[in-house]
Amino acid sequence: MSLPIVLITGQLLTDAVWQPLIDQWPGREVIIADNRTDDTIEGFAQRLLDNAPPKFVLVGHAMGGFVAFEVMRRAPDRVAKLALISTLASADGPAQTARRQGYIDLVENGQFDQVVEERIPILFPEDKRGDDRLLTVARTMAADTGADTFLAQQCAIMARIDSRPRLGEIAVPTLLIWGEKDGITSRAHHDEILEAIPGARLEVVPGVGHLPTVEAPEVVANLLSRFIDA
Repeated sequence: MSLPIVLITGQLLTDAVWQPLIDQWPGREVIIADNRTDDTIEGFAQRLLDNAPPKFVLVGHAMGGFVAFEVMRRAPDRVAKLALISTLASADGPAQTARRQGYIDLVENGQFDQVVEERIPILFPEDKRGDDRLLTVARTMAADTGADTFLAQQCAIMARIDSRPRLGEIAVPTLLIWGEKDGITSRAHHDEILEAIPGARLEVVPGVGHLPTVEAPEVVANLLSRFIDA
C-alpha cells in the first residue's frame, strides 16, 4: 500500500501548482499542507505535522522546501522519503532581502497586483514569458493568495534559519528537482543540498523555470512517481 504524499506549496502559490500532478496520480492519497495560516516557518511545519498521517512522503516546492527542512528537524521519523523542488537551504542574503522588501513596499503602496508582474521574469524562462496559459496560472494563484497572506509568507521566509548546518542529519531517500532555467534558485543551491544530504539525487528538467510542476507536469510526475514507488 502506497504511503500518503504530503505536498507543501511555495509562496504566492496555491494548490493549483500541484493539480497537474494530482491529475496524474489517481488513487493516491495526497494531502496539501496549509501554506496560508501562519507567519513563521516553524508554525507552518508544526501545523503540517499536526494534520499529517503518522508516516508520509514529503514533497516541498520553493518556500515549501523551507518548511520541509523544519519538518525534518522536528519529526524525521515520520518522513519516509523527501522530495525538494526549486528550493534552497540557506537563509536570505542581502540581495534576496532587498528584493523581498521591494515586494513589501509594493503591497504597502496598494500595488499587490504588481508583485506577480515583477516576479514573472524570474518565474519563467524568457521564451515562455508570453505564454498566456502560464501567465494566467501565475496571476490567478497570486490573486487567490491575496496581499495579507503574501505578507505573512514574506515574514516567514525572511525570518527563516539557515538549514545547511543540519542537512547531513537527513537520513531518508531524498530527491531534488530543479528546472535549469529557474530564475530564483540556482544549480549551486541544489548542489549544496545534494552534497550535504547522504545519498541524495538531483534531477534537472531542461528548459523549465521555477514552476516545473506547471511547466512540465508529466516529467515531474514521472520523476516523483518513480522515486516514491522505488
